Parts: sequence; C-alpha cells; structure tokens
Amino acid sequence: MSIIKPHLLKLSPYKPPLEGRDARKHTLLDFNERTIPVSTPITDALQSFIVSGRLQQYPAYGDIVERLADYAGVQVQQLMITNGSDQGIDLVFRAVAKEGGEAIIPAPSFAIYNQCAKVENLKIIEPLYTAKMGYPVNEVLSSINLNTAIVVISNPNNPSGTLVSVDNIERIAQRASNAAVLIDECYFEYSKLTAVSLLKKYSNIFITRTFSKTWGIPSLRFAYLMASPESIHALCNVRGPYDINQLAVVAANAALDHPEYTQQYVEEVMGQAKPLLEQWLENSGIEFWPSGANYVWAFPQNPELLANHLTQNNILVRPKIYCNQTGLRITIGTLAQTQKLIKFWSELSTN
Repeated sequence: MSIIKPHLLKLSPYKPPLEGRDARKHTLLDFNERTIPVSTPITDALQSFIVSGRLQQYPAYGDIVERLADYAGVQVQQLMITNGSDQGIDLVFRAVAKEGGEAIIPAPSFAIYNQCAKVENLKIIEPLYTAKMGYPVNEVLSSINLNTAIVVISNPNNPSGTLVSVDNIERIAQRASNAAVLIDECYFEYSKLTAVSLLKKYSNIFITRTFSKTWGIPSLRFAYLMASPESIHALCNVRGPYDINQLAVVAANAALDHPEYTQQYVEEVMGQAKPLLEQWLENSGIEFWPSGANYVWAFPQNPELLANHLTQNNILVRPKIYCNQTGLRITIGTLAQTQKLIKFWSELSTN
C-alpha cells in the first residue's frame, strides 16, 4: 500500500514536447521564447561569475528585489523572487488551497495551473474562452462561491493571447474577496498591461512575472511574484532560502543593466513582425485569435499538414486543440523570421 496521497498517484506529470528542439537548426516558434540569443552583457556577466571562484558558495541575492520593485513600481515588501513563475504559481496554490476548495481556471490555458490545482486536490471549474468574447468574465463571476480558493487570470492568456482589462480584474477581485486572484503577467513586456495598481486596494491579488520570455533566460529559471506585504511574508516562509539559482540573479541583474536589448526586440516583434503576420493571415482568409502577446493562435484548414511542412523546413510551431479543432500557436520572432515563416507557409495551400 502506497504512503503517497492517493490523488497524487492518479496524476500525470506535465511533459512539454521539448525533445529534438535545436536553436542551431530550427527557427523555434513553438514555445513563445525569445527567438534570438540574449545580449552580450548577459553572457559576459555569467562567464565572469563562473570564473570568479564563487560557485562553491550558497547564493547571495544582493539588491535584486529592490531593483525589481523599482522596475515594477511596487514596494520592496510587495515582491519576492522565485525559481521561474511556475514556482510562484505553485506557491500561491499551496498557500490558499483548502479542503473541498475550488479553482476557477478558464480554458484553454497554461497547463501548470491545472497541474497545481490537481496536486492540491482542488475541484477545477473551467469556463471557456472564445475568440469573440475573450476571457469569460461573466461565467467566472457567476462561478465564485464560498468554496472558491483561487481564480486564475492569465493576462495575456496562453495559447489564445487574450487580454483581460484591469476593470474586469477588479470586478473579479471584489467578488472573490475570500479567494486568491492569481494574475499571470509573464508576457507583460509585450502586452504592456498590468494590474499592479490594484495591489494597493486588494490583498487577495497575486501577480507573477518572469524573465523567461522577453528577457530570454528561461533556462536559468528566474521570475518574481507581487502581492500584499503580508502575503509576500507568508510565501517567503514557504519558499526555500536558496531556491533561486545564483546564475539566474547574475543574468537578471545584467538584463536590468541593459534593458535596451529587450526593448529593441519587443519593438521589432510587436511593431513590425506581428502586424506583418496578422495582415498576411487576414489577406489569406485564415482565422486567428486577437492576441496581446508575441504569438498568434491560427486555424488553417490543414493544420497537421502545415505543421509538418514547416517542420520539414526547420520551423517549429505548436499545435493546440480548441473544441476538437486543432489550431497552431505560432510564436512571433524577428521580422526576418516572420518573413521566412510566411514564405514557407505560402508554399502550401492550407485554406
């Protein structure tokens, strides 16, 4: 007889399809990563630390929390660093889960939310996103009850790119006053939309952000979480003292020292490449969801054929199913990468 909690034995691990991906061979438009290498200041800082003779020491984080608080526009007491935003999300679920509790997680969305809810044995309520109406605000509001432990707002959502207005977030925070409202802003630098202003008014709001997307260091696992000072204090009691890799902090400091490399990349993606792809999709009559991030969710007539054709030409995209219909979530990279995508897509009649 297993000593493990019975519900955990029934779960399956989240296994993203990472095998065979090679940035030296492929144009990686499948994981919403930064599609070009990080800047030289980051690699220089990492190399310098590695040869400095300090790898045998436990991490010391210096003033990174203060720097991030200044960047995000919050008090130092309202922010903590985490081992990727996945850890921040997990910490919130662990802290607020209760016996018989429910998690409202509109679908489809990032798989880690459901994983965390299932680990805590929460009942999952899944109102449905739609291309026309976006985030199902009214359904979420009507689903909130005394058993609600957490409401998830992925802003913008993955895979749909859907944005949720600050006004609607506030409506949810007011209605779910006895539950956590978890807002995942991992694409903040692309969307420019944030609920940080609500932290002053609502102690039940938690906001996660990451350095995995625009900043380009997902392999180092660095992120931060913002909430009320009381909540941050409590969550720091759950997170370990050395959970964040020292190299991640070195890279994050270097990135904050040189924000221009991120700003330039974001401007190219959102100001040039994204409009080019969206216009081409519209002209081609291919359905896609409105997106506030560095990706679009498109629905060509033959998605499997298209995905295979692109893979044969070393371009990787990510199939995502919605109501039994397969769409392709396509990361938007540089202008040149987007032109390459359109070129090979145009070779295949998919609509």
